[in-house]
Amino acid sequence: MKNEDDAKDVFQEAFVIAFQKISQYKFEGSFEGWLKRIFINKLIETLNKKKKESFFLDVFDPDTDFVEEEELEAIPIEQEKLLEYIRDLPDQYRTVFNLYVFEKMKHREIAELLKISEGTSKSNLNRAKHILQKRILSIKNFKTA
Repeated sequence: MKNEDDAKDVFQEAFVIAFQKISQYKFEGSFEGWLKRIFINKLIETLNKKKKESFFLDVFDPDTDFVEEEELEAIPIEQEKLLEYIRDLPDQYRTVFNLYVFEKMKHREIAELLKISEGTSKSNLNRAKHILQKRILSIKNFKTA
C-alpha cells in the first residue's frame, strides 16, 4: 500500500478473516503459508477495489528487454529511502515487485494470483526495477555532481 494507514487497515482486515477462518485450516502445509495467502489475497482484493477496473494492464511489450540479474556497483542507500521508492512505484509494478522480491513467488504464481499473463508479470517487474534503478542512480549522480 502507498501509505502506512492503508497498510494497517488491510493488515487488520486480513487478521479478522484469518481469525474467522481458523477452523478451516486443515494442518496440511505450513500455517505460515496459509496465513500468507489470506494476507496477499486481501491486499489484492483491496487494490482492485480501489480501481474501477483492474489496475493490471495485460500488455506484454515484446520490445522490453528482460535483463538478467547483473552485478551492479553497490550504491549505498538508506533502507527508509529505498522503501519510499518502492512505495512510490505504480500499484501494478509495486505489487509484482513485492510478490517477486519479498515473497519469493515465481512469475507463474504471480500471474495466476493476479489474473495476468506471465509476460505481463515479467514486464511489470522489469519496469519496476528500471524505475528503482533510475531513482537510485540519480542519487549517486546528484551526490557526485
